[in-house]
Amino acid sequence: MNTTDTTNVTLCVKIGDSAISDFLMSVYIIAFIFGLIFHVLTLGPIWQQVQRQNVLGIFLLNLSFSDILFILTMPLWINYYRQDHRWELGAASCSVAGFIYYSNMYISLYLLCSISIDRCLVVTFPLRSKTQRTSRYAWAQCAAVYAVVITLHIMVLINDNLTDAHDEVNNNDRCYETYPITPAVALFNLLRVGIGFLLPLLVLAVSYWRVLATVGQSPGLSVQAKRKVRMLSFGVIGIFSICFAPYHILLLIRSLVFYSSDSIEAEGSYCQFEQKMHFYFSCTLAMSSLNCVVDPVLYVLVSNGVQEDLKLCWRRHRRTQTDTDPALTAYNRGTSNNNNHLI
Repeated sequence: MNTTDTTNVTLCVKIGDSAISDFLMSVYIIAFIFGLIFHVLTLGPIWQQVQRQNVLGIFLLNLSFSDILFILTMPLWINYYRQDHRWELGAASCSVAGFIYYSNMYISLYLLCSISIDRCLVVTFPLRSKTQRTSRYAWAQCAAVYAVVITLHIMVLINDNLTDAHDEVNNNDRCYETYPITPAVALFNLLRVGIGFLLPLLVLAVSYWRVLATVGQSPGLSVQAKRKVRMLSFGVIGIFSICFAPYHILLLIRSLVFYSSDSIEAEGSYCQFEQKMHFYFSCTLAMSSLNCVVDPVLYVLVSNGVQEDLKLCWRRHRRTQTDTDPALTAYNRGTSNNNNHLI
């Protein structure tokens, strides 16, 4: 079994000043700006759906809450990469930011999985699902997802003792970039890949396979309705493929290489592998943050209820602007009179 020598921690992977930090910082800035804008725009309509006891609205609200909490921590990560992978805010803030980051990732994965199961029940068993799909059922499912994910990550946080979350050896103050990894971390990474990614992916694939098969054979659905179902199916699969799959594939490879390596010395094959993969692994981790940008866009576009509420909110906003702007009101009245003459 591999053992970790703390003297090799900072020598295993050298992270210095480079364009990598600027690129990663740009990704998080984009995710922060657009994620915040999209969630602010869609939160009102989603809340209206929740007040109507809409099951999909409840899932979306919980997904938005997790995303917004993560978005609020993004300035910390932006500052981290602006400082070229140096965390200058203390170990506690690093641990809390990392806790929110990874908790949001797996809460999002399992809520996307829950939504896929819900869509499968609606399409495959429309009559039976009407009695079983209640708001209490949706809230309970969301609470279970939050409880399981948060409990697991709290256990990791406690074992971390708020001091080992980042590398402070030789004043090299990183955040969740400690090399080499330990056997416990490698095992936890394998569990994350299996339970946190592959299991939801399997459930999602089966659910949407059933949905697409049922919709394709249903003569009662319009072409537009079938297209929306396909959009939702391929959209969620796209989120998994683009945002989450690359990160978990590299996470799996890193853990397997660690277990297969005989030595974790600074000049050994394992550290050379980690040095080569560091940029790509950091990029896949940054790509996973784009999930909070895609989530509201995808589900608002394919959900009739949320879409109509969003249009209604926009009409009310336009009407308020018109009522408070005398010049615009007079212009609209003149336009209306001219149109009446033309008619």
